[in-house]
Amino acid sequence: MNTIAVIGAGTMGNGIAHVFAQNGYQVNLVDISQSSLDTGINTITKNLDRMLTKERIRASDKQNTLNKINTYTELNKGVENVDLVVEAATENLEIKLGLFKQLDEICHANTILATNTSSISITQIGAATERADKVIGMHFMNPVPIMKLVEIIRGYSTSEEVTSIIMELSKKLGKTPTEVNDYPGFVANRILMPMINEAIETLYNSVAGVNEIDTVMKLGMAHPMGPLQLADFIGLDVCLSILNVMYNGFKNPKYAPCPLLVNMVMAGKLGVKSGEGFYNYSESRKAYKVASQFS
Repeated sequence: MNTIAVIGAGTMGNGIAHVFAQNGYQVNLVDISQSSLDTGINTITKNLDRMLTKERIRASDKQNTLNKINTYTELNKGVENVDLVVEAATENLEIKLGLFKQLDEICHANTILATNTSSISITQIGAATERADKVIGMHFMNPVPIMKLVEIIRGYSTSEEVTSIIMELSKKLGKTPTEVNDYPGFVANRILMPMINEAIETLYNSVAGVNEIDTVMKLGMAHPMGPLQLADFIGLDVCLSILNVMYNGFKNPKYAPCPLLVNMVMAGKLGVKSGEGFYNYSESRKAYKVASQFS
């Protein structure tokens, strides 16, 4: 496996492209927006500069990594003759189904199609193609260059061979692949999202404020980041989407999103990406508590 296409140049996509390129793979980074591609490459460059400053890589490593990445705004050009596609587009079922149908038609027969979805059914995505045996989940954690875990999710029809290939490939990236089965939320988000949702419920019910809730979890449970701040970094819209997938998938009220989360997303308060969520990020990257009713 030599050439990888990564679909989507956002936070996850540029991180995935970075990791593959740094480990010697030729990467085609694809996005419909040239400005998104430019931003993605700029992010990769900054992350490499940070690694260079910390003496984790050499200047030649940085340049070699950037030289391994080509950018494309046309899907057919970006994915032709690649061995693996890793989709990291918006966490939206209809978008993913349409994209995988296109990929199935464009890519050569042996290309493996992976998705970085954090909750959507691999089986359902695979069913949109004529190669369900070659469709698999490859769920990286954010920030991709730092986090070791990759959830490898087998759909109902994913073959043993493809699973083994992706498990070994993940190890070559310096990651720790963990195989899980295809159920809503997989493992990481099935456990994480109810905790975040409960933290939001705790705030919604005025049990404690934003800082207080996060402080309890950081100091009392040894979490590196409180659940509300973590939700801001993940994106409140993403959290809501994942909870909805689990709620619809299991029909269990324990996964129902908190009304406060729903309202914040409707109001455009999405966390770091919008400059404001449970904390305010408009002036600096440091998190500041927002509205007084949450204190």
